[in-house]
Amino acid sequence: MNKKWLWAAFALVLLLAAFLRIDFLRSVQHVIPHDTYNYDIMVRQWIETGTYAYKDTKPNAQVTPGYPLIMAAVYKMVDYRIHDPFPYLRYLNAALSMGTLVLLFLMARRWAGDLTALLTALFAAVYPSFVWTNGAILTEVPATFMLTAYLYVQLIAFESRKLRHALLAGLLLGATALIRPEFMPLFVPLYLFYWLQTKDRRFWKPLAVTLAGLALIMSPWWIRNLVSLDRVVLTATQTNPFAAGTYPYKNWDDGLVDRHGKTQKQVAIERLRVGFTEHTGLFLKWFTIGKLEYTYGKPFFGAGHRPQYDVLSKRNFYHLFLIFSGLLGMLLSLRKWREPLTLLFVVVAVMSCVRLLFIPEYRYNFTVMPLIILFSAYAAVSVCRMALSPLSRIAAKKEAFS
Repeated sequence: MNKKWLWAAFALVLLLAAFLRIDFLRSVQHVIPHDTYNYDIMVRQWIETGTYAYKDTKPNAQVTPGYPLIMAAVYKMVDYRIHDPFPYLRYLNAALSMGTLVLLFLMARRWAGDLTALLTALFAAVYPSFVWTNGAILTEVPATFMLTAYLYVQLIAFESRKLRHALLAGLLLGATALIRPEFMPLFVPLYLFYWLQTKDRRFWKPLAVTLAGLALIMSPWWIRNLVSLDRVVLTATQTNPFAAGTYPYKNWDDGLVDRHGKTQKQVAIERLRVGFTEHTGLFLKWFTIGKLEYTYGKPFFGAGHRPQYDVLSKRNFYHLFLIFSGLLGMLLSLRKWREPLTLLFVVVAVMSCVRLLFIPEYRYNFTVMPLIILFSAYAAVSVCRMALSPLSRIAAKKEAFS
């Protein structure tokens, strides 16, 4: 594709994406969920008393400090005692959402081609969840931006084999984990698959540097927990998502085990033991198809807003189109499994498996939707090329005989 036309078309896509996000923020009334209220109370307490605690007045480590740090910075910047910080956080979301779009375009262009990159950007620009979630004072938007940035740099590090790229990847992974800790172990399957692709015996060097970058970012949090809580906490101490995930189809009153006098963790472990031995079929279905359906079946609506902002009228159909075409794109990428693009398939597969351990929600599909959209565009381009390939061969033969 002509480079001038590519960048001109991408600029138009960016304008469309920016218009949708800003128009959404300005034209609706945003709902504030209880998680946002809890974050707000926590950040105000942290600024005013120096106590870092979620849903408490005593220090704890229930949530990692990445998003509270972002909130605290904005609160102090705008003087939260005079100005409502929420609108500023929403516009920061919009800026990060646009940053994710740019990174996604660059990633697709580098490893899947110009046409796939442009189609990826267009699909992402009009994806309703990527518009709605900018109104939510939650971790989704900054976590998605940081995860996309990490993956982009990590793939460059694999390609260049330069230690400075590996270090930057580790720093970005640490920043991602401070916002959403479930992504911290992601370097393990990525480096393992990279080794399978390349058989590079020196892969441990960039791995060690990436770990050093990760530890550098995470170490203040680890030290704080050791000093304030007198114990080692690598990420966070919340157990509720794991425990809640042991209730098939969210039947909270199934009476499977006696919960009296037991901690959430004890109840969860007992539920797993009883469930998989006495209700094997139900628990197997729940921990596979059931949770995947609850995670990927619908788009994330954000925190909620009024009136309804219809980016696309057939939002559920569009979401499912992206999911299934994205799955096709992942399968097609396996034809060239040694290419960097397959590593992104590994990310989607690993994170989908991780989600099976916890309570499933539609919001948990949000962080990997950029990758699924990239694979959806890759599938569309690949299918079109396969369909047109016989026609081009026929045209070439006709030209040869003429």
